[in-house]
Amino acid sequence: MLYTIFLALLFIGMPAQANYKLETLASGLDHPWSIAFLPNNEYLVSMRGGELRRFSMTDQQGVTLSGAPATYVQGQAGYFDIVLDPDFTTNQTIYLAFAHGTKKASTTSIIQAVLGEKSLENVVTIFTVSPMKNGANHFGGRLQFMNDGTLLLTTGDRFEYREDAQDTYSQLGKIIRIERSGDIPSDNPFSDGQHGDPAVWSYGHRNPQGLTYNTKTNTVFMHEHGPRGGDEVNIVKPGLNYGWPAVTHGINYSGAQISPFTTAPGMEDSIKHWVPSIAPSGLAYYDGEAFPDWRNSLFVGALLNKEVRRLSLDINNRVVAEETLFAEIAERIRDVRVGPDGLIYILTDSSKAKLIRVLPLP
Repeated sequence: MLYTIFLALLFIGMPAQANYKLETLASGLDHPWSIAFLPNNEYLVSMRGGELRRFSMTDQQGVTLSGAPATYVQGQAGYFDIVLDPDFTTNQTIYLAFAHGTKKASTTSIIQAVLGEKSLENVVTIFTVSPMKNGANHFGGRLQFMNDGTLLLTTGDRFEYREDAQDTYSQLGKIIRIERSGDIPSDNPFSDGQHGDPAVWSYGHRNPQGLTYNTKTNTVFMHEHGPRGGDEVNIVKPGLNYGWPAVTHGINYSGAQISPFTTAPGMEDSIKHWVPSIAPSGLAYYDGEAFPDWRNSLFVGALLNKEVRRLSLDINNRVVAEETLFAEIAERIRDVRVGPDGLIYILTDSSKAKLIRVLPLP
């Protein structure tokens, strides 16, 4: 009896055995930023230094595509997110967000291009964020298509210009919504230009580097970096103000207070925040069959903590539980995606980074 009690006490609080295994698909990647899955069991990886590479699931080296745009590379600047057109199977079109310009005058742009076997063709810039600013930080750069075929782009406040996030006429610190052509949708919140820039869809953001979408409920989830503390996950809706820098759970890097308020009338509260910061990057909504226990969850990459956080949601999209996963990778996590096979894919962040696939155990 005493031995049985001893064993019970020994195992209390120990983590459950992992129900997954990790498989490295590619390695030696130079600061990859995003992955996009092609319908023929291939995928694209954008790398911050200005390289776009095409891989098959059995090829760890890939092919560097020619014809990709020149980019400003410094600090956080370079290539960002890459997504496929909703009609990719018929038009072979992709979209890439990247830093454009120079240190003294840079911004985030989006190109549209036709994907060839070894090159990008018919490359056209469809949108450039305004105004351009100096510096190499807080570009945002995540892309997401919605059910209606419009494209969302996150933009950062460019670090030194945080007040612009509250200015609806500035495109900094925003989520931008455009048509695939780059035109502005007529139902954007400020489409008439009377109360803000027509391209602005939501505002009051700091540096959003996570964007994902529940297609069944038409729900947009976004996360953004706080300063020292105050990283946030938000449910984003058109025309709403998400607070930065008027409300925040973080403080300045100097230790000085940014705002005495963590909430305020007319500004949306986050569904989750972290103090201290985890430095979130990459965001995926999971509702697949491979991991039934993880359905209706958000997966958040953590650069600082070198892990992934799983946020379990209830039917009202409230965060009801948080779990740390994949800490055994022991690397900064840049992106988290759900593949067309229903599996989870993770990009690490270093000069010798990896693409890792998460598989369920039998």
